[in-house]
Amino acid sequence: MSKSTANDFVLRPFEGLPGEPDWVAFREIVPAATGTARTTKKFGAKDVVVVTMLPGGYAAMHRPDGTILLALQGALSSTDPSRDLAGALLEAIDAEPGTAIVAKPAPDGPRLQEVLDAKVAFDVTVHDDYEFWVDATAERTAEIDASLAEAAESTIPTVRLASVEHAYWCDMGKQFLRWARTEDEDDVVAALARLHARRESALQLADGGEARFLGMFRAAGLVVPVWELPAGTEAADVEKPAAELGKRLDAALTVTEPLDANERRAKAGIVSRQVTLR
Repeated sequence: MSKSTANDFVLRPFEGLPGEPDWVAFREIVPAATGTARTTKKFGAKDVVVVTMLPGGYAAMHRPDGTILLALQGALSSTDPSRDLAGALLEAIDAEPGTAIVAKPAPDGPRLQEVLDAKVAFDVTVHDDYEFWVDATAERTAEIDASLAEAAESTIPTVRLASVEHAYWCDMGKQFLRWARTEDEDDVVAALARLHARRESALQLADGGEARFLGMFRAAGLVVPVWELPAGTEAADVEKPAAELGKRLDAALTVTEPLDANERRAKAGIVSRQVTLR
C-alpha cells in the first residue's frame, strides 16, 4: 500500500483498497456507477455509497435520508486524491443531512486506506442514469427531474463485464473495451507485445469479427488496455471473447524470457501510443 505525506505525489492513490481497478475506472472512464464501502469502527462503521460523480462537482454528500455519498470524479486533482477524498468523506459523515461537500485538499488527514474497512468488498453497479443522486422517497420536482434527465442524456452507455474483472464495454459512437489492470506496467506491455507479435492480441468474436487492440493509457497508476470493437458489438458479445483473451494474457504475463525481435517491435508500437490521463 502506498504511503504519502502532505506534499508527496502518490502514483497509485487507490492501491490497497478492495477493487482498486474499479476505483480507477470510477474516477476516469465510467460515467454513472455506484460501489459499496464502509468506514472502520474507528470512523463510525458507516456505510458509504461510492459514486462516479455528484451534481455540481461536489466531492461528497450527506443526503437528506442519511445516505453518505462519496464521488471520485470532480475538479480537484491534488498530489493524493485518496487523502482528499477521505477528508471529504469524514466531513460528509459529520455534516447535517442535506449537506453537500465541496472538493478541497486535505493535506493533514487520513487516507481512504485508513478510513475504509478493507474487508468490505467494492461491489459495483453501473447505471444508465443518475437516480442514485436523490432519495427515492423524497418529493420530486420538475427541476430535479429535468436535471436528472439532462445528465442521463449525456451519459456514455457503459457495461461492466461479468466474465472478467475490471473490464468495461462502452459505446462512444464506436464501441470499445477498456480493461484496467493491476499488474506492473512493464509486465502488461511485455505480455501484450508477446500476444501482438503472434497476432493474438485481438478479441475473436463469435460471428468471425475481430476487435483490434488499439493501445493503452495510464490512469491513477494503472494501465488500461483498449480494444476497438466492430460496429454494433454489444457488451454480451464480448463476454466470452474477453474471457478467452484473459487466459492468453495471463499466460503471457508468466513468461520471463527476454522479448525477441518481433516482440520488441510490437512493444515499441504499444509504448508509442500510450497516453497518461492523470
